[in-house]
Amino acid sequence: MKKLAVIGCLLMLTGFGLGLGLKHFEGEWAGVDETVVEKFAEQANRPAHEPLINTDQGDLLLFFFLLAGAAGGFAGGYYFRELFPPKTKSAVHASRI
Repeated sequence: MKKLAVIGCLLMLTGFGLGLGLKHFEGEWAGVDETVVEKFAEQANRPAHEPLINTDQGDLLLFFFLLAGAAGGFAGGYYFRELFPPKTKSAVHASRI
């Protein structure tokens, strides 16, 4: 029981430390697209253009995640027996030996 309490305290201290550390870096970080790819694209006279499907508007990106999750859940449910075949008695019996 003491080990569990010590682990819990360490996890809490680690969480507080990470929280304080992340507050130190509140600035916006530039990604690879902005720092590297855009620079080379402009040098090649290929500036950025508007995307075909702008997911920054409203909840469109969440809707796409919803559709992907529903399709993945349907496929996983449909092929559940093939993904996770039931154990046969011979396989269970052989593992006990």
